[in-house]
Amino acid sequence: MFEDRPNRDEIVLVGRSNVGKSTLMRELTGHSKFTTGKKPGVTRKPNHFDWTSEKFMFTDLPGFGFMSGVDADTREAIKTDIVRYLEENADNILAAVLVVDGKSVVDIIDRHTTDDSIPHDVEMFYFLDELDIPTVVAVNKMDKVGDRDERLNDLCDRLGLFPPWKQWRNVIAPITAKRGDITNLEEALRKHLHEQGRDDLFKFV
Repeated sequence: MFEDRPNRDEIVLVGRSNVGKSTLMRELTGHSKFTTGKKPGVTRKPNHFDWTSEKFMFTDLPGFGFMSGVDADTREAIKTDIVRYLEENADNILAAVLVVDGKSVVDIIDRHTTDDSIPHDVEMFYFLDELDIPTVVAVNKMDKVGDRDERLNDLCDRLGLFPPWKQWRNVIAPITAKRGDITNLEEALRKHLHEQGRDDLFKFV
């Protein structure tokens, strides 16, 4: 599924299905070719967007977790492919953007947290940390969230980050991709790129 990856440094987008990854990809690149829709699981293989003259690309990875109409074996296979992709290309991944739905992510995490189970979003956040990939959690659809600070503080708590969320601006980025409001994410990504001596890529974020 993940063969023929271009040989480039990249920023990857990961997250559950239907959280707005493809819409965010479109905002980041200014390109409209990415498939979006209300049906989860539209993206089934990596979408790469690169620039001919630059050794850099954005990659939208398939959504993981529950998808309506997609059987459990297929969902597990997709998740395995995503994990393998991240492991094999970690050295070339400058940053990861974990996209979550601001309105529902805390409830989803709480619903799937048990004594012997870690929710996919939390598991992915820890996994990216283990791979030493700088990660920004893009908390999308914030236009639908009323108790903004409380919700973001709760998310920090679930991710093992000590609230308040505003002290984690390099990690937590509230956005509304559909409205083009992604400034918080762009600023966080620039900080991570700067720390890696890649100010040359600021023109892309």
